[in-house]
Amino acid sequence: MAVTVGPAEGEEEALSDINVVPLADVMLVLLIIFLITVPVVIQTVPVKLPNVSYEPTTTKPENVSLSVRGDGKGGCEVYWNLQKVNSKDLLDRAVKKLKDQIAKVGGVENLTEETMPEAHIRGDINTPYKCIGAAIITMQQAGFARIGFISEPPPNAGVRM
Repeated sequence: MAVTVGPAEGEEEALSDINVVPLADVMLVLLIIFLITVPVVIQTVPVKLPNVSYEPTTTKPENVSLSVRGDGKGGCEVYWNLQKVNSKDLLDRAVKKLKDQIAKVGGVENLTEETMPEAHIRGDINTPYKCIGAAIITMQQAGFARIGFISEPPPNAGVRM
């Protein structure tokens, strides 16, 4: 508690000293409140992120290779092997590829994990997610059950067998 002693008797002078004790008390209370509430406000969901490892892909002739990138104007470019296709052409080609594979194995009942074609998508690092997502959805609509992503392994990454 602070005590202020005024001027001597007879002098009518204004007091110009500032009492900082209440200000310090308020600041200490605010500091304690923030120390208590910040851990409550900042919440995190525990997520275990996967370790990046290089797994060599087995390229089968029935697999489909797609390359996806942004066109720089907010649109998307999708390439089937090296030929540029739009979303309708991509769906038509994917359906045809699946039908040809079913006919090749002798019907849907003969289609197994090994003979089922896969879609391998290569996405540029600067490609908007909507482009990759649209390619995935189109391939799923065509009937492809297995869709994989082709990525570049980190430097000096070991091969996992």
